[in-house]
Amino acid sequence: MKKTLFIACFLLASVVGMQARVVTDSINSKVLGATVKFNVWLPWGFEQNTDATYPVLYLLHGFTDTYSAWVEKGRVDEIADELLGTGEISPMLIVMPNAGGPDTRNVWNGYFDMDGWAYETFFFTEFLPFVESKYRIVGDRQHRAVSGLSMGGGGSTVYAQRHPDMFSSCYAMSAWLDSGNEGIDPANKATYVMKAVGDHAAAAFVRNASDEQKAQLRTLRWFIDIGDDDFLLDQDLELYKEMRRARIPCELRVRNGGHTWEYWHVALRTSLPFASREFNK
Repeated sequence: MKKTLFIACFLLASVVGMQARVVTDSINSKVLGATVKFNVWLPWGFEQNTDATYPVLYLLHGFTDTYSAWVEKGRVDEIADELLGTGEISPMLIVMPNAGGPDTRNVWNGYFDMDGWAYETFFFTEFLPFVESKYRIVGDRQHRAVSGLSMGGGGSTVYAQRHPDMFSSCYAMSAWLDSGNEGIDPANKATYVMKAVGDHAAAAFVRNASDEQKAQLRTLRWFIDIGDDDFLLDQDLELYKEMRRARIPCELRVRNGGHTWEYWHVALRTSLPFASREFNK
């Protein structure tokens, strides 16, 4: 029944010229001294309904990947199309910024501020205002969510921890939340990422949080999604335990699977409706 409904909605949208689509855009960053590309999934009717504003999900990619991975490997556009057609999500934008690349030794990766790569500053002072102004995004906390996988799962978690006034929900998939610090090798940019992840360890943040910070964290909806064969399982479970100790409500799903796109394809079908439900409250 759901498949039939989706096909009917898709055909109707095609007839009236209202297909969902992904656009590639870029921003020239003064903070990073670089041009940063990103993808945006636009729902059906975005270009026709020019007076409408939309909620937004920021979807962060993993280590060694780029902004294009969510479409090329994750098929997020196909999944979002289907979920919109079945009514499991409401119309929203999905923004996929770039924060890395496969040459981890010579190309910057990561969502945190590092010596030479102030990505968190870029994200909140340049990228987010640019995107939300250009793409008719509502632009308030209730209509903004963050999610990601692996490095992006850690990035989304830390962004929500450090900026709880900016997001209504956070969905972390197979999140990289901590790292041993072997020191910085100036010739290897990957070492900067590892140190930054360790410096922003998510479980330690909750463990050391003040009562005021814990109260702020309780204003968000949290979801941790991790495979039982994932090498990051212990990190994610540690964060969940700290959240429980701090009485911060957090959903946890440990499903069969590892650190793979097969796992994240399924996770997307839960994460997109999770964000959408918060938008509609």
